[in-house]
Amino acid sequence: MSVSITEVTYGADQVGLISGFRFLPGQAGQPIASEEAVHFLQQPAQDDGFVWLHFNLAHAACERWLRARMPLPDDFFAMLHAGSSSTRIEPSDGMLLAVINDVALGFGVVTSDVATLWVAAGSRLLVTARVRPLRSVDRLRAAVKSGEVFPSARSLLFHLMQDQADVMAGIVRESARKVDHIEDRFLAEHLQDHRAELSGMRRTLVRMQRLLAPEPGALFRLLNRPPAWLAEHDVQALRESTEEFSLVLNDLASLVERIKLLQEELAAKLNEQTNRTLFTLTMVTVLALPINIVAGFFGMNVGGVPLANHPHGFWVLVLLVASFTFLAGWWAFSRQKPR
Repeated sequence: MSVSITEVTYGADQVGLISGFRFLPGQAGQPIASEEAVHFLQQPAQDDGFVWLHFNLAHAACERWLRARMPLPDDFFAMLHAGSSSTRIEPSDGMLLAVINDVALGFGVVTSDVATLWVAAGSRLLVTARVRPLRSVDRLRAAVKSGEVFPSARSLLFHLMQDQADVMAGIVRESARKVDHIEDRFLAEHLQDHRAELSGMRRTLVRMQRLLAPEPGALFRLLNRPPAWLAEHDVQALRESTEEFSLVLNDLASLVERIKLLQEELAAKLNEQTNRTLFTLTMVTVLALPINIVAGFFGMNVGGVPLANHPHGFWVLVLLVASFTFLAGWWAFSRQKPR
């Protein structure tokens, strides 16, 4: 497979099924095993029920079992082997196939890493497959376990996309809160070097923006020419999800630009502070130059040192050094005045 196996999620069955649910009209989802799902799909469609199967692609037997037992088009497996993880959604053989990039969910650790989810949604089947745990899928599974009712497999897919938008909106809000805190401290002249934090935040947001930006375009292309088997209410739900996700991406782009401007202002302020410090050190060096020169000359152990026997020689030298120091300071500060 082209997907890199980086983590192994415990709890999957012998074919890599992490969770499975069967949905009957007007009822909440009930857990179902992999073989029970195969038996359900092989039966004639006597009702409007469907199943949702969520798989772990890191399991060695997962793809082989999907090819052998699930009625999935070849385009779905072609997407698994495609090197690009660019977001897209397209119809194929009466199903909706999607590649969705979402935020990864660590084991008890909040992360902003982006991972990929492969989706196939038909009239009686929704298959989702991933390598790393995802936040939006975890939210969807929690909604199903809480008893939320879904009328169709595609409505479950659109709810997943809505959860994806909600997760992204939460990340944007949390990042904006951190940027607000840094900006408030900057305006209050409490300068700290937040450049590393801002750089890491901006790098993460730009990566998310790059991976997620194609999604609204792919959804709008599907909405412009929806397949005939896609119901009107499904099209409307997909349009609402697309519009909300577009707003989130706009907020993300605005936040990236705001972080960039804050980085530039912070760098300029720190450079100004550094220049003032260097100027102060330069002034100290310039003002100390006359006394160092005079002390060097009068500290030579040679004959003929002037004023050696003069009764007021010390005060004459003090006046001489003070005069040179005053002239050096006047010359240095006068060059700093705007011309």
